[in-house]
Amino acid sequence: MRLRPQYRVVLPLLVVVACQPSPSAPGSQAPKVIAALPRTLTAGEQGLIAAGNSLGPALLARVNATRGADNVFISPLSASMALGMTLNGAAGTTYDEMRATLGFGAMPRAEIITAFRDLIALLRGLDGKVDFRIANSIWYRDSFAPAVAPVFLTEAREDFDATSAGLDFTRPEAVTTINDWVKAGTNGKIDSIIDRIGPEIVMLLMNAIYFKGDWRTAFDKSKTANAPFTTESGTQLSVPTMNRTGTMRVGTSDGRTIVDLGYGGDAFSMTIVLPRAGESVNTLVANLTPALWSSAVSSLAEGEVELSMPRFAMRWEAMLNDPLKAMGMPTAFVAGGADFSRLSPTRGRELYISFVKQKTYVDVNEEGTEAAAVTGVGVGVTSVPQRTVVKVNRPFIFAIRERLSGTILFLGKIVAPTSS
Repeated sequence: MRLRPQYRVVLPLLVVVACQPSPSAPGSQAPKVIAALPRTLTAGEQGLIAAGNSLGPALLARVNATRGADNVFISPLSASMALGMTLNGAAGTTYDEMRATLGFGAMPRAEIITAFRDLIALLRGLDGKVDFRIANSIWYRDSFAPAVAPVFLTEAREDFDATSAGLDFTRPEAVTTINDWVKAGTNGKIDSIIDRIGPEIVMLLMNAIYFKGDWRTAFDKSKTANAPFTTESGTQLSVPTMNRTGTMRVGTSDGRTIVDLGYGGDAFSMTIVLPRAGESVNTLVANLTPALWSSAVSSLAEGEVELSMPRFAMRWEAMLNDPLKAMGMPTAFVAGGADFSRLSPTRGRELYISFVKQKTYVDVNEEGTEAAAVTGVGVGVTSVPQRTVVKVNRPFIFAIRERLSGTILFLGKIVAPTSS
């Protein structure tokens, strides 16, 4: 069912963001429309995009299950990139679970990593009016370097355009170096992802995404005014609300209203889904399947719209370990049970994912949208040499012996040390 050509849409709540931008002040001419991709998508890219569209709703639902009263803003692409690099080092059950959880189905490993390479190149240069950046990196403990498979780092460089470097993780400068990379990769919007590196961590795999785009048709700041916003609990807030009337993509699907706002050359857009009357946004998130999303997007058609939506900005972060385990990849997190033998043939059975952490940022205003995300995957090892502290501060026995033959020369017990 399509909405009538002219109607009023009031959007008090942003539910799903498919961020990407472009510029145009009110009354000015919008940039030329990008009507098609510069080339046909490969089968691998199509599979990768389908995987992301499967991972995103599932991850959002899992994260939201414990954050029903909070704003949530995830980056499925950033998570997929960081975990995709990690997946390329996995084997056996660990690999199978990760591949399925990330939505890749039966795609061969080579096709997955090649698809990442091709999609990165496509997205980076798609719209000259949008600042879109993707950066990947791998940092490893310098003492662990001999155990890392050279082919793993080569494929990370060739297929994920990832830089890699060994660092002395025991020094504070290592944390600073990694966080400086995060800050640069997000244009300063996210300044850190770690505050320390635990003694068990031997590798950190990072993805950073930055996006900045102006609306094709900007909102007139003079029309922004405080307006009521009703929360899930029924409380009414007064929030800065932007207003614009004009032609935009809009539709309805199963009683829900959808509006799609273009950025720059219109290759990127923000898609907003408003729950139907009486439907909780948390229920919508829980039911947000790829099929529901596809139906919503398919309903879009150009129409004359009177749009009202809040201006907002937020920072968000979370550990994704539990959501990812619940989604079907628990083995990767099991110390002594995971298999990352493609990452390290000699130590791979000792490796496991210690943490997956994501930080995001978004600012939506009258001019457009700025968004950033960082995902960090910490790989730990089960047998890190540790300093042992021994305090001989209670009664003990001791021996004087010839070590090679094992001959005990003297044997004694001390209950109260004395000195001559």
